[in-house]
Amino acid sequence: MHIDNFLNDKISQLMYILTALLKKSVHPTEVEMFIWDCFEEWTQFNVTDETPSNAKERVFWHLIHELKLGSLANLDNDICLTSEIETCLDFLQGHGSYPINCIGWRPVA
Repeated sequence: MHIDNFLNDKISQLMYILTALLKKSVHPTEVEMFIWDCFEEWTQFNVTDETPSNAKERVFWHLIHELKLGSLANLDNDICLTSEIETCLDFLQGHGSYPINCIGWRPVA
């Protein structure tokens, strides 16, 4: 699989799972498993350049890192993380502008 195909697939999956998370249709552990699966699959590419190829990829990695650092179990009480997720989802869906303070870097080998 090519990196662009991987990213397009994962961005679509991330949008789906985060939309479900915000609607309380999935448990936060599903998101955590998705994140670990992304990291595991990403290591197969042996990437050495941390610079994303476009803005969507940058927002994807930003979200992945924010979700990993944030407390998904307490999402109802974390207004900042909820707002960050919504802003990033809007951008990825083509409805919003590029998120402020978005720092998404590729994990490197």
